[in-house]
Amino acid sequence: MPIRVGIALLVALSSIVTLPVAHAQTSPSALPSQQFAQLGDLKLENQAVIHDCALGYRTLGTFNAQRSNAILFLTWHTGKSVEVLSMLGPKGLLDPAPYFVVIVDAIGNGVSCSPSNSQTQHGTAFPAFNIRDMVESQYRLLTEKLGLTHLHAVMGYSMGGLQTFQWMVSHPGFMDVAIPIAGTPRQSSYDLLLWHILEAAILSDPDYANGNYQKNPRLPMFQLIFDMNATSPAYRVANTPPAEFGKYYQETQASSPDAADANNSLWQIRAMLGQDIGETAAEGSNKERSLEKAAKKIRARVHVIAARQDHLVNPVAALDFAKLIHAKTTVLEGNCGHFFTDCDMTVARNAVDGALKLPE
Repeated sequence: MPIRVGIALLVALSSIVTLPVAHAQTSPSALPSQQFAQLGDLKLENQAVIHDCALGYRTLGTFNAQRSNAILFLTWHTGKSVEVLSMLGPKGLLDPAPYFVVIVDAIGNGVSCSPSNSQTQHGTAFPAFNIRDMVESQYRLLTEKLGLTHLHAVMGYSMGGLQTFQWMVSHPGFMDVAIPIAGTPRQSSYDLLLWHILEAAILSDPDYANGNYQKNPRLPMFQLIFDMNATSPAYRVANTPPAEFGKYYQETQASSPDAADANNSLWQIRAMLGQDIGETAAEGSNKERSLEKAAKKIRARVHVIAARQDHLVNPVAALDFAKLIHAKTTVLEGNCGHFFTDCDMTVARNAVDGALKLPE
């Protein structure tokens, strides 16, 4: 989430924490340009409307002759498309060379329509949205603005993994392959506990001022809780000697000019808290959503990538769902937890390459 520029898997999920630095594969002068699709009034699942919603995106690569090589890459919590670029390249999670890659800035990330940049619904006036709303906005971008009717693959990391799971159910025939990475189809009780605590850490901070702050708050408690869960106990013990703890503790709380806007972070956290791809028995039903019913809709070839020691997005629900749909799985065993790139990038890359392999 968080994100200080230069972070490596820029994975995230938060918006204010330092992540492991990624090895950028593209020089700043060669970065694909930031583009915007004007969606106008975007009606949400809760019947609220985001006015004048612009959806940010970047594209890289070229179509093959059949236009069958398009990949949609989805951003993590408060992650931006420009940060995703640092994960891509010959030594990254995905080499975009054989593909046409569309990276979409999720609603609420500060680039696309968000609490921080809305002119008419600024700050706390911005409507609540969910993961399904993110997916529908992306579907409109692809079909209405880019003229795409099918994708080779949908993939994403962290909150991008949540969106990938939702894509599999909301538009099951739109992609050949789905690769959710460190995501979940439904929040576990552990996930709910963590994200409710992080929500409370924002709301209870005096500088947050009920969302009406003049200067983006530092949120030191949020940062500490997030960082504690971003990797694993084994990683922290191995990488922070007790003699250096004071320095680590202070640096973790430090604010950054690149930190995500607090309202943006909170709105996306709430979107994740409601994540559940299960299908209801009937329209408007109050009954618990059924993952079994959702599983029957899925048509894509699915490869789930999860980190065993992930303390930000518990891997159990994703791995259980993979069994339900007979999907292939790759479990990362390193102690880096959610920020797996420092430990398991090669394993993850091999899994992605295998899942994306285009037919001869």
